Amino acid sequence: MIAHIQGKLVEKTPTDVVIDCGGVGYHIHISLHTYALLPQSDFVKLYTYLQIKEDAHSLFGFVEKSERELFKLLLSVSGIGASIARTMLSSLDPKQIIQALALGDVATIQSIKGIGLKTAQRAILDLKEKVVKIYQIDEVSLSSNNTNKDEALSALEVLGFNRKIAEKVVDRLAKDSPDASVEALIKLALKNL
Repeated sequence: MIAHIQGKLVEKTPTDVVIDCGGVGYHIHISLHTYALLPQSDFVKLYTYLQIKEDAHSLFGFVEKSERELFKLLLSVSGIGASIARTMLSSLDPKQIIQALALGDVATIQSIKGIGLKTAQRAILDLKEKVVKIYQIDEVSLSSNNTNKDEALSALEVLGFNRKIAEKVVDRLAKDSPDASVEALIKLALKNL
């Protein structure tokens, strides 16, 4: 197993990089999350995961160790291969994926391209307990976030906004800033409605 690679960044695209390490250029697949975190310097270090299949050896790289661990967790789910796991990490921030798994939020997982209802449900069933245990998520923080969202939604309804429209806006805002207070969610929602 190749644990990490550090060297000179030779090529960079949103889906992969080439790192020159001791005269050998390693082609490494990356997520958009990792692409956004790549340093501006030529020298980089990526934590890697080597996938060996009959027809190919593929190397996946991550700036953060925690993203690599989440990638490996996602691969353990039947129906999620390396390309879908990489798409998941490119579509959502790793924290959003972890929160969606912990909350059992099928809609968020299913919103990712390539993930159907059954795969989303299987991912939640297989990973919910692991994610809660590994990332030490307590039920209080999960329920308080839901409470904030619900309270903000109720307040917007009282103000006369359509529930379905307000719900879409509040859900999006809660995903973007999961630690937002009720007041912050309401103020942001009012700007977007």
